[in-house]
Amino acid sequence: MTKKVFDHTNFLFVFISLSVFFILIYNILHYNPILGYDAYAHYEYIDYFARYLPRSIKLPSMSDTYEFFNPPLGYVVPSIAQVVCRNIIESNDFLNDCRPIYGKVVQIFQSIMYLATISINLYTLKLFNNSKSILNTSYLILVSLLAVNYRTISMVRGEPYILFFLSLFLLYIYKAEASNFKVSIKMNFIIGLTIGSIALSRQWGFLLFLPLIYLLFRTNNKKNYLIFWTFSSLIGALLSSWFYFGLYLKYGTFTPFNMSSKGFSLLNQNLSFYFPNYEQLYYFFTKPIRPYLDNQFFSILYSDLWGDYWGYFTFTSQWLDVGRNQLLIGDYFARVNIFSLFTSAVIVIFCILTFKTYNTSLFIRYLKLAILFSIIGYFAFSITYVTSSGDQIKATYIIQVFHLAVFSASIYFHKLKRINKKIYDVILSVLVLIYIHNFQSYLSHFPFNFLP
Repeated sequence: MTKKVFDHTNFLFVFISLSVFFILIYNILHYNPILGYDAYAHYEYIDYFARYLPRSIKLPSMSDTYEFFNPPLGYVVPSIAQVVCRNIIESNDFLNDCRPIYGKVVQIFQSIMYLATISINLYTLKLFNNSKSILNTSYLILVSLLAVNYRTISMVRGEPYILFFLSLFLLYIYKAEASNFKVSIKMNFIIGLTIGSIALSRQWGFLLFLPLIYLLFRTNNKKNYLIFWTFSSLIGALLSSWFYFGLYLKYGTFTPFNMSSKGFSLLNQNLSFYFPNYEQLYYFFTKPIRPYLDNQFFSILYSDLWGDYWGYFTFTSQWLDVGRNQLLIGDYFARVNIFSLFTSAVIVIFCILTFKTYNTSLFIRYLKLAILFSIIGYFAFSITYVTSSGDQIKATYIIQVFHLAVFSASIYFHKLKRINKKIYDVILSVLVLIYIHNFQSYLSHFPFNFLP
């Protein structure tokens, strides 16, 4: 009986893995990153960065691109690809002719990095669960259900780098706790590099560091903990501080942005931003695509997590005559929203059970606090920087929250497999059916090799 159960979950793991490979390859062939969020501004960043390579490193200013405030790590690979491209091809317009090439390089590289992220998380879960096998269907099905993953890694963005370095960060937080935070040159150096790399990926990564400060006052071995993280943080600061001091010297702040701040005040937003009205609730279940949800924080974030609220991936209003099923996509996403209520409930409930079951583990407390700090930080950002449409509300921006939540939920979900196999099988079966139903939301609906 045990062997039969093992084979069943193994089969599902292979099935989901192969389907994810298909999704990644399909999107590389059918999606052009120039269709992504603020894509032209990101391309301007790359073109400026690459212009001076390999002789010198210069980052763009506000006058060069309105994405000037972004850390450079996410632009290194496409910039190198642009340098290689302009030295290989013959062209009268290297900038435009190299863009499709380095766009594909970005997609391929970020897809590989995504697979590495999943693999590292599987290994960390194996250590935490004390499992014999790295195969963990509980985690793989939950993380594969997140439509935001496939959209994010198909665009030129820094968030895929945050996910990759976050997976390393979690692995070494677990190992550090296991060693009672004993200073090790190798471990501290790796963690320091990881901290610096997160800081050089996107500013959202700083929200992942705040729980470590809080936990200093909650750990029993404060001396070891303080020395360990001080050493690692200094290495991270040495690696990344040059960028933020550069911003400060140029713009007078460590965190400049391309929008003016209204300052933090709950009055900055209308009541419907916090609590959906009847019309927003109606469209949440019938047409969860822009502009129907009209700056409603939770409805837009939810719809963008499981679907494509803003229409930068599965559909776009600019090419409704080109993409597949463009005029029907809103009705489909309505069903996706409804079915994903079950998935959301599973993640939330299993997160709570994980935090309750393993509340003595510093690693688990870190996961809980990282989710909390990230949500609060992003919510505060959305209140401080206000637009009438709510276009600052994108699941991609805070994708780290969803990966942390899925990672946490999978721990108890995996435990449920031993506690009550029947309930586990029922939940897993429903999630697989939802995955199959939602599959179209993971794919770009544009023609092969589409160039706008």
